[in-house]
Amino acid sequence: MLGWALAFLVIALVAAILGFGGIAGAAISIAKIIFFVAIVLFAISVVAHLVRGRG
Repeated sequence: MLGWALAFLVIALVAAILGFGGIAGAAISIAKIIFFVAIVLFAISVVAHLVRGRG
């Protein structure tokens, strides 16, 4: 999922360099959303692992 966030970030940077402001803004917004979703899923995974314990 972080790979998708990085892909949209790269798309946003390229679009910004080429002067496509609207596309860059949309791509960076999507990258932010995907990044925060990945962080939340990671946190849930860590909590679940700690609750269940090892094995």
